Amino acid sequence: MATDDAVRGCTGVLVIGTRGSAGPGEVLVRIRGGSETFLAWSDVPLPKGTSVLVIDCRGARQVDVVEWADPLNALAGEAGNAG
Repeated sequence: MATDDAVRGCTGVLVIGTRGSAGPGEVLVRIRGGSETFLAWSDVPLPKGTSVLVIDCRGARQVDVVEWADPLNALAGEAGNAG
């Protein structure tokens, strides 16, 4: 099965929550100048709307994801709270 290595390291948002080992969800990833959906697998259940990082590609439009908090957004929030 061919893998899509271009998706590894991309971030996205779950449009369907994952169920951990019970089954995948679906992630919308910005890639190649557009957006594409992939089946998303995670070790723990993650709800719809969670920001995720693609850590591996299983092939056939399936990826492994982990919850992701963009460090740049966190820094912007801290700067907005200063003062």
